[in-house]
Amino acid sequence: MDKRDRIYIAGHTGLVGGALSRVFRRHGFENLVVRSQGELDLTNSQQTNEFFEVNKPDVVILAAAKVGGILANMTYPADFIRINLQIQNNVIDSAFRNGVKRLLFLGSSCIYPKTAPQPMKEEYLLTGPLEPTNQAYAIAKIAGIVMCNSYRTQHGFNCFSVMPTNLFGPGDNFDLNDSHVLPALIRRFHEAKVAGDKSIQIWGTGAARREFLFVDDMAEACLSLLEVPQTTLEQQAPEGLINIGVGKDISIAELSQLVSDIIGFKGVIEFDATKPDGMARKLLDVTRVNNLGWTAKTTLREGIELTYKSVLANGFERIL
Repeated sequence: MDKRDRIYIAGHTGLVGGALSRVFRRHGFENLVVRSQGELDLTNSQQTNEFFEVNKPDVVILAAAKVGGILANMTYPADFIRINLQIQNNVIDSAFRNGVKRLLFLGSSCIYPKTAPQPMKEEYLLTGPLEPTNQAYAIAKIAGIVMCNSYRTQHGFNCFSVMPTNLFGPGDNFDLNDSHVLPALIRRFHEAKVAGDKSIQIWGTGAARREFLFVDDMAEACLSLLEVPQTTLEQQAPEGLINIGVGKDISIAELSQLVSDIIGFKGVIEFDATKPDGMARKLLDVTRVNNLGWTAKTTLREGIELTYKSVLANGFERIL
């Protein structure tokens, strides 16, 4: 990595892209190339290729994606697979054809089989059936990993994949129709506190366990891995992917209580067992990324406090 490199962050207005922009600038990378969705439609192959032809980025971080929680994945599976495949295909191919030096593709921990041993190692990819509630999204992300590996094998293109665990932080999506579990809990408990509710009901049994990573730590991991030579990454990760997480998880019941404590909700927490839990557990094995010199710095409590503080400072109602 060179501080003068033109770095294109695809999806810079999203949770991850916003953190990447913050962290890279913090480290002195000022030559960032960004485009909003209104300025560049990455599902359009002609627009995408023309952008690469004109701007000639040196490095690409592919953080643009259609994302959402269980409800959104179950409601719009066709959108999740179509849009994500289109974005990935267009960006990876255009980057290769226009001389990009390195590309980092961001996937998701949902790529691993539903019954994969815990913690989930990179080599567990494609060893069993996926969780049905987010199968369409997972298959799209798996296709992105395979596409990167294929372009590297056939064309020598320096592209690599990272699989982050559940991310959260400032700039998250708090819409209850398509948000992930942690921002949804923050909003639910905030609204219950403001309304003076005596109780709050949470989807599922509360027994499912999840791992959460503060998004700025994720961005630091991406920068750290881009500083590692491509040959070293390939030696350490022959499957072409590296997990990024904290290496420990928490039950949804415990998480709900933690969010409740931070926000100051005094009512009763109830769980609706008629609603799906999703995978019973999703914990990543982070041995590879730790061995390459990166570990998460922000605790879960610290991250939730920073996220809630950011939301309140910017006007919770406006963000929602």
